Amino acid sequence: MGEVPGHQERASFIISIPFRFADGADRPAFMRILLLSDMHSNLEALEACLGAAPEHNRVFNLGDVVGYGASPNEVTVHARSLGEVFVRGNHDKAVSGIDNIESFNPVAGLAALWNRDHLDGENLNWLRDLPHGPVRLPELPGVQLVHGSPDDEDRYVVNVQDALGTLAATDVPITFFGHTHIQGLFRLHSGVAQAIYPEYASLAKAESWSLALENGTSYMINPGSVGQPRDGDWRAGFGVFDTETRTMTFCRTPYDLRSAQERIFSANLPPRLATRLAAGR
Repeated sequence: MGEVPGHQERASFIISIPFRFADGADRPAFMRILLLSDMHSNLEALEACLGAAPEHNRVFNLGDVVGYGASPNEVTVHARSLGEVFVRGNHDKAVSGIDNIESFNPVAGLAALWNRDHLDGENLNWLRDLPHGPVRLPELPGVQLVHGSPDDEDRYVVNVQDALGTLAATDVPITFFGHTHIQGLFRLHSGVAQAIYPEYASLAKAESWSLALENGTSYMINPGSVGQPRDGDWRAGFGVFDTETRTMTFCRTPYDLRSAQERIFSANLPPRLATRLAAGR
C-alpha cells in the first residue's frame, strides 16, 4: 500500500459465525483460519506471527507478500508453504511486473524495484499467478477475500465512509481485507455503520482481543499488517477467525525489530523503511 490518512474511532468488541464445508470431503467441518496480510518482505515479523499464532487449520493470505522490506525470497517461500488461499496485492503486482510503479511514492517504488531484482524467477512467477480479488470459497459461502475492496482491488478502505458502499451492497456477510495496514473492522447493522478497533493493554507484549460477530450484520474485517503496521502499534498484526464459535480474534506480537531494520540498512534501501517500523506508522 501507499500512504493512507489517519483513522478515527476506537472501541472494543468479540465475533461468532458457523460455516461448514459444502462437500465435507477430507476436511474439518469447522475451521480456525489464520489471517495474514501485508507481510511486505519482513521475515522477522512473519516468523513471530507464526510462532505466536494460536491453533489453526487453514491459512488465508490477503496480499502484499513483498515490497518495502529486505527479505522477499524468504517471505515468499514461507507464504507459499502456508496454505492454498491467496489474493494478490498492489505490491505483488508491481514487484512481479504486472503493474508499473507510477502510482507509488518514490520510497515505495525503489523498494518494489529492489524486491523485483532480488526475487528468484520461481517466486516472481508465483507472485504473477496470484488471483485477483474478490476470492470466494464454496466451503465458506458467507466469506470473501480481497486486498483493497470487492469493487477495486487497489482501493483503500480506511474509514466508515470508505466502507459504507461495500457494506450496503454486498451479498456476502464477511469481507476480509488488507491494504491499509490498520487492524480493525467496519460493520453495518440495521442501517447503522460503525468502525471498531481492538484495544490492547500495552505496546510491548503479545496480546489478543476477540469479538463475536452478530447475525444480520455485514462486516469488513482487516486482520492488520504482519510486516509494516500503520496504526500506531509497531507489533506485527494478524487475526484468527473461528467458524464454529463465530469468533474473530485480533492478535499483536513483538518481533526482532532491530534485525528487520538491519536487513533494510544493509540492503541500502531507503532508511525511512527501517525507521518507520519502530513507530508503527
